[in-house]
Amino acid sequence: MAALPEEPAEVVVKPDPDGGVLPQPPPAPPPAAPPSTAPAEGEAVGAPGSGGEAAPSKPAPPGPAASPAPTDRQTLLAVLQFLRRNNLHESEDILRREARLLGEEVAAVALSPAGPGAQGTPGGETDATGGEALLSRVAGGGVAAGASATAAAPPGKVGGVPVEDQPDVSAVLSAYKQQGDPALYEEYYSGLKHFIECALDCHRAELSQLFYPLFVHMYLELVYNQHENEAKSFFEKFHGDQECYYQDDLRVLSGLTKKEHMKGNETMLDFRTSKFVLRISRDSYQLLKRHLQEKQNNQIWNIVQEHLYIDIFDGMPRSKQQIDAMVGSLAGEAKREANKAKVFFGLLKEPEIEVPLDDEDEEGENEEGKPKKKKPKRESMGSKSKKQDPNAPPQTRIPLPELKDSDKLDKIMNMKEATKRVRLGPECLPSICFYTFLNAYQGLTAVDVTDDSSMIVGGFADSTVRVWSVTPKKLRSVKSAADLSLIDKESDDVLERIMDEKTASELKILYGHSGPVYGTSFSPDRNYLLSCSEDGTVRLWSLQTFTCLVGYKGHNYPVWDTQFSPYGYYFVSGGHDRVARLWATDHYQPLRIFAGHLADVTCTRFHPNSNYIATGSADRTVRLWDVLNGNCVRIFTGHKGPIHSLAFSPNGRFLATGATDGRVLLWDIGHGLMVGELKGHTDTVYALRFSREGEILASGSMDNTVRLWDAVKVFEDLETDDFTTATGHINLPENSQDLLLGTYMTKSTPVIHLHFTRRNLLLASGAYSPQ
Repeated sequence: MAALPEEPAEVVVKPDPDGGVLPQPPPAPPPAAPPSTAPAEGEAVGAPGSGGEAAPSKPAPPGPAASPAPTDRQTLLAVLQFLRRNNLHESEDILRREARLLGEEVAAVALSPAGPGAQGTPGGETDATGGEALLSRVAGGGVAAGASATAAAPPGKVGGVPVEDQPDVSAVLSAYKQQGDPALYEEYYSGLKHFIECALDCHRAELSQLFYPLFVHMYLELVYNQHENEAKSFFEKFHGDQECYYQDDLRVLSGLTKKEHMKGNETMLDFRTSKFVLRISRDSYQLLKRHLQEKQNNQIWNIVQEHLYIDIFDGMPRSKQQIDAMVGSLAGEAKREANKAKVFFGLLKEPEIEVPLDDEDEEGENEEGKPKKKKPKRESMGSKSKKQDPNAPPQTRIPLPELKDSDKLDKIMNMKEATKRVRLGPECLPSICFYTFLNAYQGLTAVDVTDDSSMIVGGFADSTVRVWSVTPKKLRSVKSAADLSLIDKESDDVLERIMDEKTASELKILYGHSGPVYGTSFSPDRNYLLSCSEDGTVRLWSLQTFTCLVGYKGHNYPVWDTQFSPYGYYFVSGGHDRVARLWATDHYQPLRIFAGHLADVTCTRFHPNSNYIATGSADRTVRLWDVLNGNCVRIFTGHKGPIHSLAFSPNGRFLATGATDGRVLLWDIGHGLMVGELKGHTDTVYALRFSREGEILASGSMDNTVRLWDAVKVFEDLETDDFTTATGHINLPENSQDLLLGTYMTKSTPVIHLHFTRRNLLLASGAYSPQ
């Protein structure tokens, strides 16, 4: 992989074998020479005569160091190029011989700075094989010094030669004289557009990726340099050529018409300072490089060098369909190197807990004492949890809370429930129970369900958090301190006695936030509840007393989402400040700050082993962060709109993501590749959830539907050879309808949350919105 690094002004650029560019130290200037006999002003030096041949200049006195002045050297180079183009080889040889310019000297003149204002031309190609090789590419790298020479010459003359006598010389140097001229931006862009549209089909799709970043950077450059009229004209002429999924960005861009506007727009400042990543095959890259050098299109080449990162791969150019699947984010595609770090995606070894026989099992034994058939099933499940996953992180990689007795009891209950779990598949789809919030005039903004499906919580735009019991068991608060002192703490049913029956109700309302509540999350043990709000805080509530225990203040802007770790204790939050924060319930300040997104962090999710956190953002990327050190270990691009839902598969290998583009994308975490694209929804996908054993993926959307997808088929069809492809991703099937197992519509209720019970019943929820 070869990149395009930023280069200092005086660095000379040479081609490297991999097709990228390597910075080289600037060459030494030519040795000092005594004054040579330069032609007088107005004398035609090598100018074509009426007979088609050049008149030789007056010979210079003999001397080993005799050579033309630097300014004249550039003129000579331009004239030599003219003679070369017109096949006047004899005149060319005479001129070079008379001027005593050997191949090595020509190369030295072409590369040496002509004065304090001279700069090396980015992207120029030079070699040391002699003057012949150099002359064919004078425009690409040889006239870099001509920029200063032009400035030093009198108006209408270049190096003492009247410009009108040498139209080709003027053409060679005019591009540099007018470099940065705002009036030429449209011409530069149009020229590149014409070149790409006329390229071979196999290259056109890849090179078309340049349109959007170049358009944005050229427009921002015009605005930044206060060429407002030219910027407006440039925008109106070319904004319609951009891909449809950039329309939201272009809307923001159209409002930036003055330099002052840019200072207040963080997203565009990020776009200007971070490199836009393009993944292009080597053949397409060489084609582009050759075109820009031949056309002397330095303005575009400078933008390519300074603001783009071109990730070059060997192999066949990618097709339009392959590219469209991966592009669309604010910063282009992810670099392939960004997804090479090792990720421990396996599950942690479960603690060994003996499952006691319950009454049903005892009754199930027959007279001979033979156990029921389901007993060995439970044993096999217990043994499954004892196996060590080879891809799992070390058990002590991050400190996790120890299991309390209540946690062990809950795990036992979970295992018992699992024995009665329905095995889902294409022939056995789950039943779906929909919880509709009626008359939710407060504005439902977030929903969560406990792991045992006993409680449901809603966050509302009126700043309240409302908790319901969805079982016959009502919600009760702990008795007051005076009443608790009368209870016998040694009794077996002490946990029941401390609850106050007078407070029993199906609904509890929690007050404390001072803005809409955008995210809610139950702790795994069901003792705590998290909520995050526009007021910039995350609050921890006790579900024993239904009061707020802590308010975590770290975000300065609205917090869009929060979620507990599968093991409790840790939780994550993400917000408008474009960072995610990792917290522990007993620390009032964050333990980690995950910074890297270019826009709001809209959703967060813990990996099942709690060692990683996935974040989705309005910059249209998904990132995977390592909890241990805070590093970003995966960047996934491909969505065309802000991401609003994330779900890890139960085995930890895969991640599903949903966004405003209505697509559900599936990712292989270990290889860092997109492995599936599920199309069907017509609006934002707000909810994603895998069934308990990962056979079914359920998606819920603002289009009022729940869709079920065959996750087994998606992941089983993967060919491992495809993971080694140089392009960095596999070919996706064009039609995902054969993966769709069912579509279930509501009357008029957008789906904002999905949850599989321990027995694989699917619970969905949303607020009814009358048409």
